[in-house]
Amino acid sequence: MRPLSSWQVPRPVVGVFTDIDDTLTTDGAITPDALQALADLKAAGLHVVPITGRPVGWSEPFAARWPVDAIVAENGAVGLQHSAAQGLRKLYQQDQATRSAHFARMQQVLAHIERTVPGASRSQDGGGRETDIAIDHSEFTQLPPSAIDAVVHHMHAEGMTATVSSIHINGWFGEHSKLTGARWIVRELWGRDLDAEIDRWVYVGDSTNDQLMFAHFPHSIGVANIRRFEAQLTHPPRYITPSERGAGFAQVVQRLLNPGT
Repeated sequence: MRPLSSWQVPRPVVGVFTDIDDTLTTDGAITPDALQALADLKAAGLHVVPITGRPVGWSEPFAARWPVDAIVAENGAVGLQHSAAQGLRKLYQQDQATRSAHFARMQQVLAHIERTVPGASRSQDGGGRETDIAIDHSEFTQLPPSAIDAVVHHMHAEGMTATVSSIHINGWFGEHSKLTGARWIVRELWGRDLDAEIDRWVYVGDSTNDQLMFAHFPHSIGVANIRRFEAQLTHPPRYITPSERGAGFAQVVQRLLNPGT
């Protein structure tokens, strides 16, 4: 991971994808500097899309209030777009029948994990989830690495995709991911091919569940708190910020919009 100061900012930049928890937020809330950075990106004419493992219900108020084009929630499964004229619009990668069948199966897996993995409990934001399940490992409950590994093993054994974020272990049925979600939302909203112009997009993240994005985006940046996962990263970001969390995101935007500074 090279220092942010060595990043050669591409020209022109089309847009920015960013994780939310511990990338935009600090201690669970977005900081004023990170919020201003989002506004600065929009003012500069860039597309801005946070992409997160958080659920739809949790993400809805932020899609409405933050200066962003959309939020992609539940690790690529659901898009949220807000406009003054239409209000909040939801877009899904899976059809209703598939979502319903998967939801019923996931509740069984979730209950089994809570029964069999000591200390494992569902995330407190679970009431707003539609297409995945989440076990808390660092937000309100602290799970040791052995328990995290056991949860991931149970999800994989059920045929689920599983990822570990900075706070949760997420599991779902389907092929979607942050990367497929990014490709999908760019196509849905703007009719663009993300892969054809990937060198004109930026991704910012902080955890092991950002690795697909780090590997795919030539302009991938980790905020400094990613250091705690460094030993677990097969695909680290290309660059790293001096500061952690929201302050680190603000540094990315400062560098992007004012590359000479």
